[in-house]
Amino acid sequence: MAPLIPRMHVFEIDDQPWFPAWFRGRIQAALTRAWIMRVPAIQSASPASLVAEVLRKEVLEKNGAPAASASTPPWYMIDFCAGGGGPTPSIERILNSSDDSSQQSTTTKAPTQFVLTDLHPHVDDWAVAAAASPNVRYAAQPVDASAADPKAILKEAFGSSATSNARVCRLFSLAFHHFDDPLARDILKNTVETSDGFGIFELQDRSFGAFVTTLVFGIGIMLTAPYYAWRWRSPMTLVFTYLIPILPFVLVFDGWMSMLRTRTPDEVEALLRTCGAADTDAWELRSGEIRHLWPVGYLKWIVCTKKTAASKAT
Repeated sequence: MAPLIPRMHVFEIDDQPWFPAWFRGRIQAALTRAWIMRVPAIQSASPASLVAEVLRKEVLEKNGAPAASASTPPWYMIDFCAGGGGPTPSIERILNSSDDSSQQSTTTKAPTQFVLTDLHPHVDDWAVAAAASPNVRYAAQPVDASAADPKAILKEAFGSSATSNARVCRLFSLAFHHFDDPLARDILKNTVETSDGFGIFELQDRSFGAFVTTLVFGIGIMLTAPYYAWRWRSPMTLVFTYLIPILPFVLVFDGWMSMLRTRTPDEVEALLRTCGAADTDAWELRSGEIRHLWPVGYLKWIVCTKKTAASKAT
């Protein structure tokens, strides 16, 4: 069903250039925690683990996951709006761990590689993530998702070890709703012309349930602030959570604005088919939702791949 509320490209505080970098860093850290944490009793799985499962089923399995000893072109997941790293390092760990545990002893799968990019690179944060996993790399130069060259990104991230026939899936985790329609079309046009798939993952939509989940998230931030203030060695986190509650206010306000910005699968497909690329009919869009937080918290996913992608493996 189409939502009752039409999409509105409204104002978000964290998008604004005047919003201080210290606050933006704390906001991004809180959103990352929302992706990777699981609250017992009310969460069956973290959203990041659900994204990993969607990528495994909808990209790797449907389009041919490569074996380490075969000629199957490998998949590279490029996060085009990585920010400070977001959920991508956790998605990589869970996806490759699940592949390792599920494969038969006679089959060796090549690990799926992930690359962090952004228009405003967070190189220091990404270097930490890359040091923790051999399957996470990053592009230190700014990357415009509407004019990106995946081959150049892979060459920068992997050097001479980059695979020339690599298949690229672009990831937008809690990000695609930030683009207005003209920019979104440009990004999709560039994607169709240079990549083999894309995945859009959101934790909200234009529904009352998402309104409630966002409010609960704000309450959760206030309950867990002492722990993170201690972990980050940042007493100011307590000041701006309780005395001057900027952090919970921005997280909830921007969460509600993100709801109004989030597109349905049909709206994304309409942008795809009108983006100006020549062969959008060769792309197949699939979508779904998975509950991660009882009773109304859902991961919304859209995955789109070339219909011919699987034939590359043959």
